[in-house]
Amino acid sequence: VDAFEGCMPQTRFVLKKALNLGKKPIVVLNKIDRPGARPEEVVDEVLDLFIELGADDEQLEFPVVYASARDGFASTDPYEAGADMKPLFEAIINEVPAPQGDLDGEMQILFSNIDYDDYVGRIGIGRVERGSVKSGQSAVLCCRDGATKNVKITKLYQFEGLKRVECESASLGDLVCVSGITDLNIGETVCSPDKVEPLPFVKIDEPTVSMMFMVNNSPFAGKEGKYVTSRNIRDRLFKEVETNVALRVEETDSADTFRVSGRGELHLSILIETMRRENYEFQVSRPSVIMKKIDGVLNEPIEFLIIEVPENYVGAVMEKLGSRKAELVNMGTRESGITHIEFKIPARGLMGYRSEFMTDTNGNGIMNHVFDGYEPFKGEIISRHQGSLIVFETGESTQYGLYAAQERGRLFIGPGLPVYEGMICGASPKAEDLVVNVCKKKHMTNTRASGSDDALKLTPHTVLSLEQCLEFIADDELVEVTPSSIRMRKMILNKEQRLKKQFKG
Repeated sequence: VDAFEGCMPQTRFVLKKALNLGKKPIVVLNKIDRPGARPEEVVDEVLDLFIELGADDEQLEFPVVYASARDGFASTDPYEAGADMKPLFEAIINEVPAPQGDLDGEMQILFSNIDYDDYVGRIGIGRVERGSVKSGQSAVLCCRDGATKNVKITKLYQFEGLKRVECESASLGDLVCVSGITDLNIGETVCSPDKVEPLPFVKIDEPTVSMMFMVNNSPFAGKEGKYVTSRNIRDRLFKEVETNVALRVEETDSADTFRVSGRGELHLSILIETMRRENYEFQVSRPSVIMKKIDGVLNEPIEFLIIEVPENYVGAVMEKLGSRKAELVNMGTRESGITHIEFKIPARGLMGYRSEFMTDTNGNGIMNHVFDGYEPFKGEIISRHQGSLIVFETGESTQYGLYAAQERGRLFIGPGLPVYEGMICGASPKAEDLVVNVCKKKHMTNTRASGSDDALKLTPHTVLSLEQCLEFIADDELVEVTPSSIRMRKMILNKEQRLKKQFKG
C-alpha cells in the first residue's frame, strides 16, 4: 500500500481475493520516505478495509512493515529507516506458513496461470500441492467440466529469479512450469494416474465489457498494415486466448467480425495496441457492457471508483458523476488539500468520462476504478453530449478548409493529412453531427494569390490516444486502427446513406 495515497481500488480487489481464500496478509507500506507520507492514517484505512471486506479476528491481526522499495530498506518503525530488507523477509518467514501436504503422496499440481511458447506450446504454471513430479512423467488432467485426460509432462521448469530454468524434478510446495499439456486451463489439476483427485477449481472472473473487431473496410484499407485479412485477425485473437484467460473471443454471423469480451476498456485497449504494434490493421466498435439476468432481474457491472482532486474541482466532478448514476460511498479532505472521494458507478457511466474528468480538473485529478460486482440496472445514461465533425469528401486536409471547420468545433487533425468521406475530423459542441469540407482550397484569382493562406491561423488540434478514441465514438462509429494511424469514422461513410438509414429508423 502506498504510504501517501492509501488504499486504492486494486488494493481492495486483491485483498478481497486473499481474504476469501482464508489467507492472512502482511501489510507493507511502501514509499515511506515520500514527502507527505501518512503511515498511521493509512494503517487505519487498511484496517477499515479489512473490516469492510469481512476479515476474521485472526486476519485483523496483520503485521505491518514500512518500506522503501526504491531505496531498498524496510523497517518495523515508520519513523526509522532500516538498513536493508531484512525486516520484510523475517515477516514473510514468520507469518507465511510452510507448504503443507504429503511429500510422499501421489503427485498433484494446481495450475493458476498459463503461458505460451512458440516452440513448446502451452505452458501451465502452478504449485505442487502433493508429492513430487518428474520430467517425462505420465499424468491425468482433471478438466473443469469433470472430464479426465491422459497426458504426459514433456518438460519441467522452475523459476530462478525472473528466469525459467529447465529441471528434472520438483516436490511439494515448489512453483513449476509444465509443458506438453495442450488443453490445459487455469484452475485445473494434474494428478498421478494412481490417485486422480482434482483440487477445487479456481474461479475466473467473467468479462464485463465487449466490442467488435472487424476487418478494415475504409477507403485506406490495406495501405498501412501487414496483416489485414479476417484469417490474420481471427488467428491472432484466438492465439491471445491461449494466455489471456480473462478474454473471450466469439465468431459472429459475419466472417469479417469477431466479438471480443474482456474485463474492461483498459483490458481490451491493451490488446488493440499490442496488435497494432504487431502490424495488424483492423477496426473496432464502441465498447459495450455485458448485462446479466440474476433471478429474473436485469443486472449490470458496477465499478468501485476512487477520485482524488483539489477541493475547488469537487463540485464539477460530483455534478458529472451524479448524471452518470454514481453513488457516493465515502468522502474526506486530507491535510494537503486533496479531497478523496469514493463512488460506486455503473461501468456504462465510466465510458467516455476520463477525458471529461481531465478537462474538468485541468489535469489535476487522479481517477482509479476496479470491478465491484453486479447490481440491478440503474437506468439510462447519456454519456455523450457532443456530435462529430465529419469529412465531406476524400482528399487531403488544407489549412483553408480547416480554418473554416475550426469555427464549428474542436479539430482532431491538422493540414496535409489524407482524409476520406465519412471520417471523423473533430467534435461538434452540439449533439448533432456536422459535415465539414476540410479539403476545400482557396483558388487563385485575378486579384489574390492562393498562397495567402499563410495568414490563416489554426488553433492547435487535439491528438487523441487510442483510449480517448474508444471513449469518444458513438454506437454508429468505429475506430480504424493501423500500425501508423488511429482514425475515427462513421460505420456508413456516405452522408445520403446515413440519412436514409436514420429516417428508416
